[in-house]
Amino acid sequence: MQIRERLAIPRQQPRELDAQDRLDNFDEVSKGFDEATALVEADRCLQCRKPPCVMGCPIGNDIPRFIALLRERKFEEAYWTIRETSSMPSICSRVCPHEFQCEGACIRAKKDDPVAIGLLERFLADWMIINGKNLSPRCAPKNGIKVAVIGSGPAGITVAHALSHKGYSCTIFESLPVFGGMLSVGIPNYRLPRNIIGAELYALQQCGVNVKTGITVGRDLMLSELRDQGYAAVFLGIGAYESKRLGLEGETEIQGVMSGVDYLGQVLTGREIALGDKVLVVGGGNVAIDVARVALRSGWKEVSILYRRTREEMPASRVEVHHVEEEGVRLQFLVAPTRILSRDGQLTGVECIRMTLGEPDASGRCTPKPLPGSEFILRADALIAAVGQKVIPVHDATVPVDITSRGTYVVDPVTLQTSVEWIFAGGDTVLGPQTVAKAVCQGLDAAESMHRYMQGLF
Repeated sequence: MQIRERLAIPRQQPRELDAQDRLDNFDEVSKGFDEATALVEADRCLQCRKPPCVMGCPIGNDIPRFIALLRERKFEEAYWTIRETSSMPSICSRVCPHEFQCEGACIRAKKDDPVAIGLLERFLADWMIINGKNLSPRCAPKNGIKVAVIGSGPAGITVAHALSHKGYSCTIFESLPVFGGMLSVGIPNYRLPRNIIGAELYALQQCGVNVKTGITVGRDLMLSELRDQGYAAVFLGIGAYESKRLGLEGETEIQGVMSGVDYLGQVLTGREIALGDKVLVVGGGNVAIDVARVALRSGWKEVSILYRRTREEMPASRVEVHHVEEEGVRLQFLVAPTRILSRDGQLTGVECIRMTLGEPDASGRCTPKPLPGSEFILRADALIAAVGQKVIPVHDATVPVDITSRGTYVVDPVTLQTSVEWIFAGGDTVLGPQTVAKAVCQGLDAAESMHRYMQGLF
């Protein structure tokens, strides 16, 4: 096929649940590509000699090669090409912000729609599952060396996966009652079905990884105790669970005011939260979008998102913004809350102010500034803040590990070794809140460094 012919092929669209059929369940919204559609989309790839998509992928997946194999219907070989660099393609293909990573770097994105790299990766992962194929490399014989992994999010899963396949005996300690960290309590089922997370757990257990939930290191178990129990190295991958506050008076005392991470965590672990019919969500990222969509599925009648910048500057995935509007959520731009209104300790409304955009800030986005005299009031039964998360490091006086002023761990930028030689760290606990792919990338780097450390190679 000539390049001109490839350029003439429009981007293919995945099958999706109808918007009205989504609101009473948590079924996966996007059904991905079928085989015929995946093959058409694969033909859109130009097979660049210096593929920018690979540079845009935090993990460095060989995207042109797996797409070329997919074209030839060598689906299993294409999947294993991805597995050379990625430990969890079934998850990354669903939740990574591809438009800002691999697809954002695609050469076709300059004048057209980029190749749907994430959906092609998902097709291969789903094909392997549907056809009962093995999803993990063969495990190596155990070498008698023990490793402790703190946190079962993407970074921790990746470290345990990589080291267990090198023969290490890995134990994961998770403070939550469920496996998966923020994958399980921060991403709703309609974006990441729980059977996909379960497949990752099964793959780890098949290689002898022991998973212990409900254990908080620094409270239930000390780092020094892990060392005394014979663990040769420890990986800290505790994530960024603590929500940032709006900074409004009464935020922590008034009933009906919550953080986005707390709300998602409670609902996604089975707790029913009935706070009324009208909910306001503050924020413009994927957490804000997820909170709004979960609220709709939980029976709240009117859901609005307040964002202090414009649609173009929302950090949320474009497809998620499209979905949330399809489902009936109202987006209010250039609006920020200024005061919480209550009666007898219960939220009744929120005073807001209109914003205008000034000069770009350090992030490159225009700085929002309030418009004096533009205050107005929105009635609400619930106010949920989704304006970012921060890291809360392990509090363990028995083994102090250096941290930055942001609460993240100080690590060697290459080896990810902390100030304590047998402790390594990665993912959000080093980077701050980032994507799954970046956590996976750090997990791979940390696993290699831990291996070298335990083998006396540095």
